[in-house]
Amino acid sequence: MRLDSQRLIASQTIKFGLVPTSVDEEDEGSRRCAWNGGSVLQERRRYEWALEGETIRKELMELLSSRHEKLSVPITLWPGVHVEGEVFQLPSPSDLHSAAHEYTNQMFFSSTTPQFIEENLILQIEAGEQGQVPILIIKRNYAVREEKQDQHWHDPAIVILHSSYKSKECLRALLKNYATRGYVAIGVDSRHHGQRAASKTAYSDALVSAWKNSKEMPFIFDTAWDLVKLMDYLTSRDDIDSKRIGILGISLGGMHTWFAATLDPRYAVVVPIIGVQNFGWAIKNDKWHARVASIPHAFEIAAKDFGKKSIDSKVVSTVS
Repeated sequence: MRLDSQRLIASQTIKFGLVPTSVDEEDEGSRRCAWNGGSVLQERRRYEWALEGETIRKELMELLSSRHEKLSVPITLWPGVHVEGEVFQLPSPSDLHSAAHEYTNQMFFSSTTPQFIEENLILQIEAGEQGQVPILIIKRNYAVREEKQDQHWHDPAIVILHSSYKSKECLRALLKNYATRGYVAIGVDSRHHGQRAASKTAYSDALVSAWKNSKEMPFIFDTAWDLVKLMDYLTSRDDIDSKRIGILGISLGGMHTWFAATLDPRYAVVVPIIGVQNFGWAIKNDKWHARVASIPHAFEIAAKDFGKKSIDSKVVSTVS
């Protein structure tokens, strides 16, 4: 089953009432894409896109349910551990990156007041090590805030997803930034990342394994399933407004964001950042090299399996 980015965008655009009019060959003036309202054409497109979005959601949910059903266990929660620093699967970032990150922490969070409550949790959603989802939650400590008298208030929440080879700890500054604004901010380790990584090459190894035996879908689908189960947990918390849970992801996390929101309409706001990859378009326009360079090992192995000395568009098409 393959779902391209245009279909995913269509499935989510309807959620926000933004329906583009398409080319109407009988009307020269409509040969453009415009965001407008009130027209019969818009209502027709809204209906069509709604049907398309629901079809995609059902297809994807059926696929993932069939894959994960045999591993399913009752969702359980237990304490996790605090992880110091940032966890990377590639060489550590440059000194410039580290200095900039430290400056951000000092700029926003230099106060010695215990502003935040941090929770480190493990959410068990299925059997096996990858069925344990490490969660980092940061929220305001209202016990030291006079402006919040009602301790039973339900706050909005935001799930933030990291990019390739990184971890939820890399998002700590961003999580705190949102927490200062009243959000319950949640970071999650994607599959084969962070605390779910058995080695420094765990993610690359998982992609190669997926190419070889298709037992996992570590690139996007399996983490998207985790995010549906995560929502089950978040909506059960007393401190979160279940109607105001958003999701934001960067790069790989942006792709996870699209798929999670397609699967689960309970995500009220969806913000994918550089998170759309259309391999079909990239291959057709010879623009696939940057994506391949970000996860090269699986493509290199595939090229060897095909008896090729280097990666070409046919290899990329087959793997993707």
